[in-house]
Amino acid sequence: MVETPRLLTGVQGMSRVPSSDIMLADQRQDPSSNARAASLSSEAVPTDLLTIRAPAPDWFRWAISHPRQSQFVMVAGCRIHYLHCAREPARPGERGLLFVHGGGAHSYWWSYIAPYFTRDFRVAAIDLSGMGDSGWRAHYNSELRAEEIRAVIAAAQLGERPFVIGHSFGGFMTMKVASQYGDTLGGAVIVDSPIRSPEEEARHPLVRPPMGNRRVYKTFDAALARFRLMPEQPCDNPFIVEFIGRHSLRRAEDGWVWKFDSQAMGSRRFGEPVREYLQAVGCRAALIFGEKSALVSHETASYMSSLMGPRAPVVEVPEARHHVMLDQPLGFVAALRMLLDSWMRNESAEGSSSPRATRDN
Repeated sequence: MVETPRLLTGVQGMSRVPSSDIMLADQRQDPSSNARAASLSSEAVPTDLLTIRAPAPDWFRWAISHPRQSQFVMVAGCRIHYLHCAREPARPGERGLLFVHGGGAHSYWWSYIAPYFTRDFRVAAIDLSGMGDSGWRAHYNSELRAEEIRAVIAAAQLGERPFVIGHSFGGFMTMKVASQYGDTLGGAVIVDSPIRSPEEEARHPLVRPPMGNRRVYKTFDAALARFRLMPEQPCDNPFIVEFIGRHSLRRAEDGWVWKFDSQAMGSRRFGEPVREYLQAVGCRAALIFGEKSALVSHETASYMSSLMGPRAPVVEVPEARHHVMLDQPLGFVAALRMLLDSWMRNESAEGSSSPRATRDN
């Protein structure tokens, strides 16, 4: 989700429920966005600053050493960055996976997960506009994000009916693209993206997170020391948090700043009908959520299941919080492998059945 130098705060008169990045972007014009982006350097971060210092297990070091390429594609006048994971050997007509990060995050949140799928799929991870190494826009909305996702699917040659996996804010963008273009997808996996019932939302409203990105840090290490997960939570895998934090910074004219554009997340929590997007998903859909998530409760998961349909898988990952792939990375890999294998087996059994008709399988 979002990395920010500020701690979460409560809002007077509202429940102290942890903040979320689920607000969808305002469409307000911001002519200063080009100036803000221009103040950032395109100079690559030195390799030594990207090297983690914390002890890390062999599986993680193998995963982050897996070959990957940075690529770009233009979408509606904005340069969109994505990571393309090496696939050896490539096979004609093979299926693809696209990973979509959370609000304020970036493609490297998936770079230690993606290699576990390159044996069977072509794999890419996108930086949505205003985040990661993608360009900034004067305004942001889910229509543009859906086009960014489609453009990366095409540019990365992810093949026919690829699968899209989105975490948190990225899960909402996945719902959007799957509601409009679901007949072109093999499936949509939503990872801890909360859609609460009106009753639950009334009892426990979510507080808008602080998304300021104005502070400039004099040194890389000073900035890295302020890296936080949102909603703030413990994580038993500090090597993953450090790795992500190191890939979350870029140079500014007078120091270091977080990569995201603070206006890319907007100021409204529910600016678009995300419930309707989930209901309208035109392909298979599934929810993966953390047992200890601060955002997706069992009540939330049950409500989302009712929107997706009774046959859509809902997978709870034990001991995981909101950042499921940080908390239980290998458990997340296993859960996602199971879902994809099940869907592809069902496809083979169904033959030419309509993907929309079988979306709940």
